Parts: sequence; structure tokens; C-alpha cells
Amino acid sequence: MKYVDEFRAAPRVRGLLAAIRTIPLRRPLTFMEVCGTHTMAIARYGIRQLLPEGIRLISGPGCPVCVTPIETIDTAIALAREPRVAVATFGDLLRVPGSRGTLEAARAEGADVRVVYSTLDALDAARKDPGRRIVFIGIGFETTAPTVAGAIVEAARDGIGDFSVLCAHKTMPEAMRALAGDPEIRIDGFLCPGHVSTVTGPGIYGFIPREFGIPCAIAGFEPADVLDAVRSLLAMHAEGRPAVENLYPRAVRPDGNARARALLDEVFEPATATWRGLGPIPGSGLAIRARFAHLDAGRTIPIEIPPSRENRACRCGEVLTGRIGPRECPLFGRACMPDSPVGPCMVSNEGSCAAEFRYGGPADGP
Repeated sequence: MKYVDEFRAAPRVRGLLAAIRTIPLRRPLTFMEVCGTHTMAIARYGIRQLLPEGIRLISGPGCPVCVTPIETIDTAIALAREPRVAVATFGDLLRVPGSRGTLEAARAEGADVRVVYSTLDALDAARKDPGRRIVFIGIGFETTAPTVAGAIVEAARDGIGDFSVLCAHKTMPEAMRALAGDPEIRIDGFLCPGHVSTVTGPGIYGFIPREFGIPCAIAGFEPADVLDAVRSLLAMHAEGRPAVENLYPRAVRPDGNARARALLDEVFEPATATWRGLGPIPGSGLAIRARFAHLDAGRTIPIEIPPSRENRACRCGEVLTGRIGPRECPLFGRACMPDSPVGPCMVSNEGSCAAEFRYGGPADGP
């Protein structure tokens, strides 16, 4: 494709590839990206195929839709079916399979499910439709959580009691700790997410080189930025100096975004969160503080749902932790396709399976 050829011919890319090839590789190395935008860039531009033998890139839990556990989807569907309740969500959550269907299917059956483009859209809907409870499904990492926090503060200030949030937000550090300490995966370096880092600053990753001896490189979102991160990780390995390198200083400041972090601290507190593929991780989630409990759908709208049931044939959890690649799932490109996804990794625009299918082609064979 033309854009791939242009990328590979760009002087910066050629220079980075030349620099990567000159760095001595004493053993095979595995680097993990934990950002869905990086996942898409790597697949779209064929970055894996450009790297020398012995350097392996694997995708981690960087897609917020993908890591959302099936229990959250089941809860959202149950809420949407409650009388006088409307569920507001971003569009990529509509087709994620729950135990017994999707939000999209529930809407087709009459449930009030609304696609919004921001949390404030959901807040405006609550203002315009008094008497109907608008529940926003809050998913995402440190990047999107401040916007939800802002909406909660505004709703509390303005007395908008018909707005609430089903909070399923997650934070990166403790999930990365779990991955770094997993002997089965054996990660040698992290490509750290640029979006998250603009809020948190680089300091949240400092424990990784300090405790695990694993280098980290914060990368921007251009494909050349990803290559620069690979070069940085290789150089730190060759020199024996694991550290956190910020290669995205045009957006990531040393102290991150202090105002966004203050808003997060005001509204949320750390909590145990369940990650698809990783299970429950203490301190990796955000829970709404008691001060705003009246805006917490999990506390104020009591519902009962049957035990959640995963499709055991779907191996999305293993894909999300880098244990297998998308094509190693027996459903990939066969039972699981973008127009009929079995797991969230094929649903989301940032999912590893969706990226592999779109840019690598469907599975071979029948």
C-alpha cells in the first residue's frame, strides 16, 4: 500500500531502522506495547516485519474496551433494561458480547441505549430528560477518567440527580506490574502509552526499571515514534541501564497534567479492578468516592444478574497479555470476524485481533 511504502521510504524511518540494526543484540528480546493506538500503528505499517530477527513486539492490555470484563457488559445490559433507565455509552462498546447478548441487541429489543461522543453528552441528556435515569458507562484509563470525573463534579454541583456513572475505569501501573512479574510472558521492555502519560507524567513507570530491571520508553503515536521507542529500549538493554525514557516530550511533561490528576483524586479512589486476561488486580481500578455515592449507578440502582459466562473458545484474554497472537486463537477469521465478533479484541478499533484482521488479512484455511 502506498502509505506503507511512503513510511518505509521516509528518511527518519530509514535512519531509525539503520540505528536499530547497529545495536548489538545479545539475546532475543520481547517488547510489549500497552496502548491500542500503538497496536494499530504497528499492524498498519508492518513494523514487526521491519525489525531484525530476535526482536519481538507483542500487544498488551492497552485497549480499554478489550480489558473490560464480561461482568461489566452484563451489568450495563441489565441496567438498560430497567424501567426509566437509559444507558449512554461510546459506540465501540455496543457490540462487545456479554454472557447473553450485547448492548446493541438489547437496544434492538427495546432497551434505551444511547451512543454519545462525550461524557458531557450524557450529562446533557439527563438535563433534557428529567425523570429518566441516564447511566454513563465509564471505561478507559487515566486518559478518559478525568472527563468522567469532571461530569460527576458538574452533576453534583448542579444537582442533576438523574445522571450516574457505572464506573469501570482502570489505571495502568498495577497491571504493568503484574505483567512485568509474570515469568511466563518474560517482557524485556515496555512501549508506554503516550495518552496516559500526558496525564500521569513519566514517574508512574519508575518502579518497572527499579524493581524488575525492565526499561520503558514513552512513545508518541506516529509509526516512526514506535520505531524510536524500539531503538531506545534496545539501547538501554545494550548499555545495561534500565530506565524510563520520555520520547514524547512534545506532549508528556515531567509532572504530567496536575489539574487532571487533582480531579481524579477528588472524585475517585483506588480499588480492585478485574481485567480481562489478568483477573482482579488490587489498586488497578477507580471507584467513585463516598462523597459522590449518589451518582454511582453501582450503588444507587440495585440490579441482579445471573453469573456471567465467558465463551471458552475465545482466547481474547491470552491475546491481551501477549501469551498468544491473534492468529493462534482458533476462532480468528473463522467464527470470529469484524462483522460477527466473538470477543472484544475483534470489536474495538484498538483491539489486537481487529488490527491483525484489518492489516494482516483473515486466517488461512477453511
